[in-house]
Amino acid sequence: MNPDYLKILENARKKSSENKKFLDKLKTKKPKDLDIVTNNLNDEAFEKINCLDCANCCQTTGPLLLNKDIDRLAAELKLKPSIFTEKYLKIDEDNDYVFSTLPCPFLGSDHYCHVYESRPNACREFPHTQQRNILQKLKITYHNTHICPAVSLVVEGLKQKYVL
Repeated sequence: MNPDYLKILENARKKSSENKKFLDKLKTKKPKDLDIVTNNLNDEAFEKINCLDCANCCQTTGPLLLNKDIDRLAAELKLKPSIFTEKYLKIDEDNDYVFSTLPCPFLGSDHYCHVYESRPNACREFPHTQQRNILQKLKITYHNTHICPAVSLVVEGLKQKYVL
């Protein structure tokens, strides 16, 4: 991983408690412009962060796979959904399908996703800082500060915007 990205993630770990308190407080304040501000910060962060220089999300966390994700991936790989499930998935403690191994079995050494066009919805939406209803996603945003350097930058930007 890019050394600058490692520094950003280390900074997020050091500020973990501070970030949690901030995001909890932000949730109670409910700023009306939070979606717009977060989306803009997301865009700024990804001007600095290149996912192909990182891929930490694909290396350390597994997405939840819905039936439609399984069907789409199985079709991409020309497998029956049952064979795909048996070969690549397990059921986690929440009774959800997730990949049975990490890093993601479809992550190449070049950090490219071999099933990018058919990737699970959770991968499509990650890191969730470019969506609407950010207020409802602050818990996952906090979690993602430890995984994605761009999310760490977004949260630092939110702390500058909303001095609570």
